Amino acid sequence: MSILVYIAHSQGVALPTSWEVMGKARQFADQLGEPLVGFIAGQGLDKLAEETIGFGADRVLVADDPALAQFRAGAYTAAFRTAIAEAEPRIILAPAAAGTRDVAALAACEHGIGLAADCQGLQLDETGSLLANRPVFSGSISATITFRGKPQMATVRARSFPLPARDPARRGEKVVLAVALDAAAEREEVLGFQTTETGEVSVENASIIVSGGRGVKGPEGFAPLRELAQVLGGAVGASRAAVDAGWIPYPHQVGQTGKSVRPDLYIACGISGAIQHLAGMTNAKVIVAINKDKDAPVFGVASYGIVGDLFEVLPALTAAFKTRLGR
Repeated sequence: MSILVYIAHSQGVALPTSWEVMGKARQFADQLGEPLVGFIAGQGLDKLAEETIGFGADRVLVADDPALAQFRAGAYTAAFRTAIAEAEPRIILAPAAAGTRDVAALAACEHGIGLAADCQGLQLDETGSLLANRPVFSGSISATITFRGKPQMATVRARSFPLPARDPARRGEKVVLAVALDAAAEREEVLGFQTTETGEVSVENASIIVSGGRGVKGPEGFAPLRELAQVLGGAVGASRAAVDAGWIPYPHQVGQTGKSVRPDLYIACGISGAIQHLAGMTNAKVIVAINKDKDAPVFGVASYGIVGDLFEVLPALTAAFKTRLGR
């Protein structure tokens, strides 16, 4: 038995979420006295395998093949199936990332494994079984998922757990997997990739986030937020209300139905503080709330609160930071 973690990566560079999941899995492995096994698929993965060991894996299962050079759901699922058979895991964890979600779901269906998707919290009960916390009913409530059998699988949102430190001196075993692709996987063809880069910092890995809600009053209301974020070198976030209104694209959404973030500084502007939004940002080290309503729930979680008009407060803050930072 073991704990198995799927390491999601892009061209050999691991997504930070993978290491966050590894950190939590290492805790489980130590608690249960089971080995921690990492799984990676792709081509040219020697460096990534060493990193996986450094972040806590006792063993790394490596599916390294030209047929896996580009992500294809069927091919990667075939490799993941092979890893599951090799590791014989009691718990399987994976980042809730593009592509990885597909592979986890396909593997779960093919193996008859219970899967809790898009989780924000994980723990073990007194018997060592996995308890997975995830949003349900469009994020209106949070549910704890239990499992009837083993293995037990969950995909995990980014920033749900802290990023662990890597130990370059750590040693582990690398095992090469021989993967046989079935006919369906062989027929998949990658025609190309299109990116949607906006030139703005992503909220998922930002250390500073300036976020807006209904109080920004419209798409033009995000202008002072973007100016402050640019001065601080941060990202622009948003509540679901602002995204649903069409004022800002979904990739900026923070909360149970958006991104879970863990920045050093989170500035909430015109956000009342609905529980669904708070669930995605209360792990921030410092929270600054700016709202005209002194009774807004967001002040209950804020490190510092400013009762005032964001369109007056933000320009003043931006000017002060420009002076202090010399920008």
